[in-house]
Amino acid sequence: MRRHDMKAALAQLVLAAAALLLAAGCQQLPGMGDESKPAPPAPQITEDMLRDRAKEQLSTGVKLYDAGDYDKAVASLTASLEHGMLSKADQSRARKYLAFSHCVSAREQQCRAEFRKAFEINPDFALTTAEDGHPIWGPVYRDVRTQLIAEREAAQGRRSSSFIPLGKAEQMLADGVVKYDAGDFVAARRLLDGALKEGLKEKSDNVRAMKYAAFTMCLDAKYRDCRAEFLKIYEIEPAFDLTPAEAGHPSWTKTFASAKAEAKKRQHDKELREAKEKSKGAPAPASVPKK
Repeated sequence: MRRHDMKAALAQLVLAAAALLLAAGCQQLPGMGDESKPAPPAPQITEDMLRDRAKEQLSTGVKLYDAGDYDKAVASLTASLEHGMLSKADQSRARKYLAFSHCVSAREQQCRAEFRKAFEINPDFALTTAEDGHPIWGPVYRDVRTQLIAEREAAQGRRSSSFIPLGKAEQMLADGVVKYDAGDFVAARRLLDGALKEGLKEKSDNVRAMKYAAFTMCLDAKYRDCRAEFLKIYEIEPAFDLTPAEAGHPSWTKTFASAKAEAKKRQHDKELREAKEKSKGAPAPASVPKK
């Protein structure tokens, strides 16, 4: 064998031996070589993570409701409440959509229970005027609300012996609003008109009675009378306006917008007349004597 060939063969043997040693070094017993590295920590679930998850499930539940998938909406909304991390406002929102989902699925008892829970979480809970007018869950919501109001008033009467009763007109106004919320618009109109005739002391009460009276007229398709009632409100309260939810109600949105525009025009014309009369009555400027 030539010297050159012997060197090449020797080099190949050396490389083969090195490869074997490297392979042997890599094949360690299980657990060997890991002792110096700490095990990765287990993932920690924080309150923020739970809160975010609850909000995500609430949002998903509302989207599923809007898409008409009511059973999945109920599952997602219920899961959002189980974490116990939602704010009171979000809890009542979840309960509201749960009630909607149950009502449109012909589960009235569950619908009623969810509305009641929403009120228990937030005593000021309320549907928008548009939501209130829904033919399926509107009557259920108003019935629950009326029942709770009666229960609270009864409890308050038991707790307080120094209760000062409302005046006749004010009581008629309160009863009229309750009847309106219960969907008994004929009785509501009768009571509201009676309160106005009896004479409400506060301007705010007069405005409130006239507003609900206008609502009942529009709901009865008496749009001319409804518009006239809105205009009467502007005569005593030029700055009057409905809330965005009230203004968007399909039964009176156009009627109210027309009345508001007319009232603003009348107010503008009145201000122009008063300005002209004031300028006519103002004394002429004194003449400057010539030097």
